[in-house]
Amino acid sequence: MVHRVTSTHETSHRVFQDHPEVLARIFEAPVLKVDPADGDSFLLAIEAQTSRADDKALNWPFYMAYPSAKFELPVLLVAICRKRSTAQWAAGPFENRVGPWLSQVTRPFVLGPESVPEITDESAVARQPALATFSAIVHSESRGIEAILHLLARGMRSFDKETAGYWSELLEVGLENTPARDTWRAAQKMVASYFPGRGTLIEETFLEGEAKGRVEGRAEGILRVLEARGLGVPDSVRERVTACTDLDLLDDLLVRAVTIERADALFDEVAD
Repeated sequence: MVHRVTSTHETSHRVFQDHPEVLARIFEAPVLKVDPADGDSFLLAIEAQTSRADDKALNWPFYMAYPSAKFELPVLLVAICRKRSTAQWAAGPFENRVGPWLSQVTRPFVLGPESVPEITDESAVARQPALATFSAIVHSESRGIEAILHLLARGMRSFDKETAGYWSELLEVGLENTPARDTWRAAQKMVASYFPGRGTLIEETFLEGEAKGRVEGRAEGILRVLEARGLGVPDSVRERVTACTDLDLLDDLLVRAVTIERADALFDEVAD
């Protein structure tokens, strides 16, 4: 069976990898030691679970056993759930039995709407942006998510543009296909993309600007070639070139600009 890596799953890994301080607020000691010298090391196996899945009773033990055997460390399975019903199911226990024999039990540590605190203090966003972002993802299907997102947006006003752009886009990826994503897109800052290929508003805006720049550059190049060859460029041709947004057509026109004898013949035999 092929398992699709969801955006929420990807975002959760990014948050925990880059900002482990999030866990310090969620896990209670001695499960997680802030200072590794005070306890034994362990691994996290992170799963973003959007709904019940009966095959997890068999799959989750493997997710834990393989890295545990490879790195010789205990593994804590963390299930991230946006729905309360899914979170209740994910808590298990999941048992593997052969007749009366219980051979294995899996008890995930569940992070859901009941275990991850909502961010209700605007100043907390600036102090703990990773936790605020992760909390919004977990609560993305809760009734109060709109208020949470508005608070988050206000709290990010204290960030510089690059920092605000990073957290805004990280949150958008994590919100995935929930209605909350549309609410958040309206509040995002326009910066270059940290998640190429994910189709976020920031990325779309960045790519649109990049495409516009290529179009304008190609149009300018066509006119310069015509002028460098000493061909007078009528206003009608100049306006038609600068108004064109079809990059493929502009490429064809650039080639023709090198060979035509009159500027007003630029668009001859070319469909636009």
